[in-house]
Amino acid sequence: MGGVRGRIVGFLARRRFGRRRAAGAPDALLSLLPDSALVPLQRTGLDPVAALGNLREHEPVSRLRLPFGLRAWVVTGYEETRAVLGAGSAFSNDFTNLVGTVGITADQNPGGLGFTDPPAHTRLRRMLTPEFTGHRLRRLAPRIEAIVAGQLDEMASLAEANGAVDLLQTFALPIPSLTICELLGVPYSDRAEFQRLSTTRFDLLGGVTGSLGAISESMEYLLRIVEKQRVEPGDGLLGMLVREHGDDISDHELAGLADGLLTGGLETTASMLALGTIVLLQHSESRRAVRDDDAAIEPFVEELLRYLTVVQVAFPRFAREETTIGGQTIAKGDIVLCSLSGANRDGDGLDDFHPGRPSRPHLAFGYGLHRCIGAELARMELRTAYPALIRRFPDIRLATDPADLSYRKLSFVFGVDALPVTLH
Repeated sequence: MGGVRGRIVGFLARRRFGRRRAAGAPDALLSLLPDSALVPLQRTGLDPVAALGNLREHEPVSRLRLPFGLRAWVVTGYEETRAVLGAGSAFSNDFTNLVGTVGITADQNPGGLGFTDPPAHTRLRRMLTPEFTGHRLRRLAPRIEAIVAGQLDEMASLAEANGAVDLLQTFALPIPSLTICELLGVPYSDRAEFQRLSTTRFDLLGGVTGSLGAISESMEYLLRIVEKQRVEPGDGLLGMLVREHGDDISDHELAGLADGLLTGGLETTASMLALGTIVLLQHSESRRAVRDDDAAIEPFVEELLRYLTVVQVAFPRFAREETTIGGQTIAKGDIVLCSLSGANRDGDGLDDFHPGRPSRPHLAFGYGLHRCIGAELARMELRTAYPALIRRFPDIRLATDPADLSYRKLSFVFGVDALPVTLH
């Protein structure tokens, strides 16, 4: 496992996970979008930009003026976001709604649950749900603990040789990557390639069409993996689906589910682990509590999920019919974008980080029938990783001025480009 882990980390270090492009070089499509369309994807440090809070305060359901004749709305209020995400019959997630707009073609459909409506969504989710029950996930707990311990060993070794280490590359990224690969049953030899195919689609500075191209490449690769599983089903989720459902699930559906689970579980949890460590290092009281008190870990993680909300915008919804949300009339066919980061900061004092305070359910994993199916797996990883990190390295510190950290720009999944730390 150590050799595999080393090859993966080395590969990603060369590739620069979440790489940034020149600030002045977004593609032509982004240059046509109004500033209001980009506000939900922007941050100042860890916080959403002030313009998002202003928009929520004055117009929690606001019209976006988009090019190409597209009609769209951005929803920033908590109750209004729940209303949209919970209205499965009034809104569609189907990818075909995007086909024909801004050069998007049907062959760029990533499949999976996020871009699927019932009854197909219901059928696929029913197949996956047994693998994400608490009972099934508990079997992964020893592997998650071993993965975390292995990365801590690697951090210690690198720090001894080099002084500072990049926590993103050595800790935050490998933990969810190796966990998802364990879940899916991905062969060790394929894991670095899986990661390469999962990262580019989320950074809009790479261009919308570039992200969709990465999805197409990923699907082609995953289809080849699925073909191998058809011949010789493994012990992971893909093998289980092949054995239990056979021809009732197509190769494209299998690849789409694998793609959604891999990218959803890798990018988001990696960002949470890195950004959550920044928060942990900034709040000494939480740091002590997570180190010394097992009971403090769950409320810390839940508040961190709300406060960071790394998935900034939910999958786009398309109105099936005329409907009213937050006093605004949304026409049939309109696109609705829900700002999860905006909704989770909606309320007095919610711009601050306070673990353990009484609070309503957060929307970091979405809401309704498209709520993230891997939410409990992500929680397991976070609850395991943070206390293990701070107990192993109680004197861990940032190796750079916090103001010099480079955060991702215009990204659906918010994150940091690198996180240099010293361990002693």
